[in-house]
Amino acid sequence: MIHSMAGGRLGKVEYNDFAKVRILEGECQGSAFFYITKIMGLKEGDEVLVPVGLSNTLTKGMVERIDKNVSSQCSPVPVKRAKTVAKRL
Repeated sequence: MIHSMAGGRLGKVEYNDFAKVRILEGECQGSAFFYITKIMGLKEGDEVLVPVGLSNTLTKGMVERIDKNVSSQCSPVPVKRAKTVAKRL
């Protein structure tokens, strides 16, 4: 990381809600991944559809945790590569 005091520039800071989702079916069953969520009122225990794998196959999962207003500088996954929760079931 380039320090701003050394002449570098810090990128724009974003704040997102992240959901830790445990996959309930398919090849990745039992694995947990972090997803950005924009679904209002999403809570632990909700079942959701999330993209999984290189083909982004929509797969059923369960929300284990919600982290609100997480800075892009300390997010659990890089924001540019993070996938988004498709919908709540």
